[in-house]
Amino acid sequence: MNTTQPCHCQSNLPFIACCQPYIDGDKAAPTAEKLMRSRFSAYVLQNYDYILKTYAEKNRKDLFIEQLKQDSIDTEWLSLQVLHHSSKQKTAQVEFKAYYQIGQQLYLMHELSNFIFENDQWLYTTGTMLKGSGKYQQQRNDPCLCSSGKKFKKCCGK
Repeated sequence: MNTTQPCHCQSNLPFIACCQPYIDGDKAAPTAEKLMRSRFSAYVLQNYDYILKTYAEKNRKDLFIEQLKQDSIDTEWLSLQVLHHSSKQKTAQVEFKAYYQIGQQLYLMHELSNFIFENDQWLYTTGTMLKGSGKYQQQRNDPCLCSSGKKFKKCCGK
């Protein structure tokens, strides 16, 4: 992988300096927001081992890698927008919008995610889908969701 490749989470940092150290297990994400960003990058990379490891223990017990793979079949994750992050001592919430595509249809996942600090690391517990989630209609002159810098009509909207 190119060391200057932008991170999938749209942090404006190179992947190697952003989500890669967390996904590779070199260090734990220091905040719930960084964990959420790294989970998005892991979905882009189809790294279901990391996704499973970043669930809180009580939420992880009924999940399996095969289930995570099955739930993501044909899903192409395109773009992430972190809207809000709040943290207390052992809990945090991150509101985000994640855009994805299945076939030719675009979708928006607008979620308020909950995290806990457990075993010296931030872990995902649950999420609540918010208004606007579901099918998404990209406007022709909007910037493309794939972060190419092009207008939608000149990029993924062809």
